[in-house]
Amino acid sequence: MAKLTKKWLTMERPSPWQPSADVYRTKDGWLVKFDLAGVGPGDVMVAVRGRRLRISGVRRDSFVEEEGSTHYSMEISYNRFERSLIMPENLENARVSIATREGLLLVRMVTEGKENV
Repeated sequence: MAKLTKKWLTMERPSPWQPSADVYRTKDGWLVKFDLAGVGPGDVMVAVRGRRLRISGVRRDSFVEEEGSTHYSMEISYNRFERSLIMPENLENARVSIATREGLLLVRMVTEGKENV
């Protein structure tokens, strides 16, 4: 019992969930797709530093607004999320653009003056 209590007391906050990602090499750089259904554009932060691409943010459960309702079963992860990927090359000087489409966050990183094919 003491071990369980001690472990519980050291938990400061829940661990963030990590969205799935697909990485594509394109003719002009890289495209990374993150599975972020239900996450608004204002709830995501994207950062590129060296070879590391990092996204973080929060997915909120805002669809059930009926007063007096409670959840019966929940499988979708809500709360904060974070995911870091180490890319094959330094992307510090890449042009980064972000778009959303059908529940996906698309992060495109265009590298200058490199043959990527």
